[in-house]
Amino acid sequence: MDVLARLKIIFSKTGDLRFISHLDLMRLFQRAARRARLPVTVTKGFSPHLKISVTRALKLGLESSAEEAVFHMDAVVDPELFIKSMNAALPDGVKVEKAERLD
Repeated sequence: MDVLARLKIIFSKTGDLRFISHLDLMRLFQRAARRARLPVTVTKGFSPHLKISVTRALKLGLESSAEEAVFHMDAVVDPELFIKSMNAALPDGVKVEKAERLD
């Protein structure tokens, strides 16, 4: 797996989407990244998926404005472009607040 860059994001989960489960949140991020056509690394296993990791799973029904996730990228992406692209593809209630490169 050739990961060229990693982006650490801070996101918020509010409103009705506070009732979304952790697994559904992961699917939401994967679909949004695909819609935004971001070069997120795809795993090479039996069931390929985008390489995204959320630091900790938030309990169902709780809102948060400071959750962390890491996106493994196949190309270097400007953090501001990443925020703009992801927020355009995400539904109301989940928003990328900040992004920074880890490499």
